[in-house]
Amino acid sequence: MEKRDYYELLGVQRTATAEELKKAYRQQARKWHPDVNPGDKSAEETFKEISEAYQVLSDDNKRTIYDRYGHDGLSGGGAGGMGFDDMGFGGFGDLFDMFFTGGTRARGRQRGPVRGSDLRYDLEITFADAAFGKEAEIEIPTMLGCERCGGTGSRSGSQPVKCSMCNGSGEVRQVKKTIFGQMVNVTTCPQCRGTGREMPDPCRECGGSGQVRGSKKLKVSIPAGVDSGQKLRLTGEGEQGERGGPAGDLYVVIFLKQHEFFSRDGQDVFCEIPISFVQAALGDKIEVPTLYGKEILKVPSGTQTGMVFRLREKGFPHLRGKHKGDQHVRVRVVTPEKLSSKQKKLLEDFRAESGNDENRPQKRLLNKVESG
Repeated sequence: MEKRDYYELLGVQRTATAEELKKAYRQQARKWHPDVNPGDKSAEETFKEISEAYQVLSDDNKRTIYDRYGHDGLSGGGAGGMGFDDMGFGGFGDLFDMFFTGGTRARGRQRGPVRGSDLRYDLEITFADAAFGKEAEIEIPTMLGCERCGGTGSRSGSQPVKCSMCNGSGEVRQVKKTIFGQMVNVTTCPQCRGTGREMPDPCRECGGSGQVRGSKKLKVSIPAGVDSGQKLRLTGEGEQGERGGPAGDLYVVIFLKQHEFFSRDGQDVFCEIPISFVQAALGDKIEVPTLYGKEILKVPSGTQTGMVFRLREKGFPHLRGKHKGDQHVRVRVVTPEKLSSKQKKLLEDFRAESGNDENRPQKRLLNKVESG
């Protein structure tokens, strides 16, 4: 099962401070603790996930690795359980080689340029924004180049040297004795994080990484006609790459706010308009709100409640085309709750003029059912 994002589990931003992390963890732990939810297996699993998330994010070293590489970066002995890959083996084939050939195959570490991670930002917009488009300003948490050292990672501007812990290999090996013999556990070097290089005088602000956690503001152009769930891709606006690698991309996911009057299906707009029974019986011209202003709708005489009328080209524009969707107007006949004596007299006269029970809709329905 795919692991959930640690920040999402704790309900904090990626820029959260240590104090904010601790506060969020305490709140979540009280909510999901097994003692509070006896017998609830899902609560127990959630509690374990929350504890794992806090264990990683409260450790500066682990948090830096997680921010850069995600869960994969912690597989060499992080907060989760260990499998063959976590022990430094690519799989059962590597384990076989270890036991029966006496050798060890160290996995190669990528030391060249590394592309930055992609980012996601959820943006909520109004119906009007989706209909006409707009330019929105957003602020996203991300890793930025360290201003103090200019992104070099060094206080004096010196060049990196061979890592003293792994001797430039990018890996640390630990020999363990087991019932099968000696096993070699190969993990990413925690000092150079697999690069094989380290700064002799690391910058105090970024710890030698050349990057710091921060945020940046961007302007996003929202096209007219966009709908919930659609993504806008901003190339190169994701996390910065490492060792000269290109930046990742930013994906802005659109969500529409619920409108009090309109609803949407594709490019079409739907609404409901109340009319009086007099308007329904005699017909009338009524004003209907649309995304583009008020429109006059002709209601024919004899209109029944639930009837739907169409206003063409009053819906959302298509993203790739000049045409728009339609607006569908459903009418609802409203019966007055209070009548004056004169109104009652007129309705009594109307009922008398309508004839006997044979003309009543219920009677016609019953006759149809009985004859069928």
